[in-house]
Amino acid sequence: MIWADFLQLATRAITAHRLRSALTLLGIAVGIAAVILLTSIGEGVHQFVLGEFTQFGTNVVEITPGKVSTGGAPQGLPTSARPLSLEDVSALTRIAGVTGVTPMVWGNSEVEGEGRLRRTTVYGVGANMTSVFKMNVRSGRFLPTDDEAAARAFVVLGSTLKQELFGSSNPLGARVRIAGQHFRVIGVMESKGQFVGMDLDDTAYIPASQALALYNREGMMKVDVVYREGLPSALIAERVKTLLKTRHGSEDFTITTQEDMLRTLGKILDVLTAAVAAIGSISLLVGGVGIVTIMSIAVAERTQEIGLLVALGATHRAILGLFLGEAVMLSAAGGVIGLVVGMSMAQLLRLAVPAMPVHTPLLYVFLAEGVAIAIGLAAGVLPARRASLLDPVDALRTE
Repeated sequence: MIWADFLQLATRAITAHRLRSALTLLGIAVGIAAVILLTSIGEGVHQFVLGEFTQFGTNVVEITPGKVSTGGAPQGLPTSARPLSLEDVSALTRIAGVTGVTPMVWGNSEVEGEGRLRRTTVYGVGANMTSVFKMNVRSGRFLPTDDEAAARAFVVLGSTLKQELFGSSNPLGARVRIAGQHFRVIGVMESKGQFVGMDLDDTAYIPASQALALYNREGMMKVDVVYREGLPSALIAERVKTLLKTRHGSEDFTITTQEDMLRTLGKILDVLTAAVAAIGSISLLVGGVGIVTIMSIAVAERTQEIGLLVALGATHRAILGLFLGEAVMLSAAGGVIGLVVGMSMAQLLRLAVPAMPVHTPLLYVFLAEGVAIAIGLAAGVLPARRASLLDPVDALRTE
């Protein structure tokens, strides 16, 4: 049987029963559309979250006090772990390849200015914070490079906090009270927006030494180190580890590179996307069952036709290929319709809800169509095999 006859017979068999074929197409199309829509949302969320974390740069190493491990002393017992001090921060700046270091202590306090009161997050940071986290000052300046042990009581306001306390007036030079202590405003930050639901502009920045005294802490809650672009993060992490082990006498700290964090986060988001796609795939299974049913009915209805084809010289392999071809054509056509519908729905969702991240990778489009064809093949095997094994004499006698 030549390919032209093969395609003609398969097409006629599909168009001869339009309603039945349309229902089969619909089953596959709904499944593919559901998979495309759900994976588009999942991939959009994936890219959005990774983008949120990488907006502060990817060449950052985070150091936190205490060792994260599977063993150790029970919680609540005294520990010999040393806090991360301002002296540690100063020593970290001398590591080869390091371009900036900022300590960080934070807490929640009432900030009072111009007769207005607002509770917000107050960060104790170093003078290099803007270069470490790629943040900019809109007016005034950021915290100066004072001696950390005797830093002046300066504060830089986030744009939201500035607006809430001072409105449209210029706050530079004004005094504010943070948890009862006086600070002079020397700058206002540019708006940074939201970060995983947290307003980065509703903040105040003060020197780390002032924050230690304000919140009665012995050491930093974390220290962030930024290094020169192009250097391996593992090299910087090893240098940091060696320095702090020498200073502390033990490895009583945890080092996390931005690459490690993004890798772990990416794995979690990949699982989420796969789970969402699996939910949509349930509809594809329903479509596969529909193809099995339709092709089984077709074999029963076309028994005499099969017998005639065999009597005219068609091989069992040709009969098998004919019915498999019909199943694949149905599923492939349904897949294309599902792709168009799914991608259209994803774009409409993006237009209707701009805040929802939606992204459809081209790889998912090809995978979805491939899955549709594979389902057609798998679902058509049994009916096609049954058709190819029919005895031509018995088939011709069938009424």
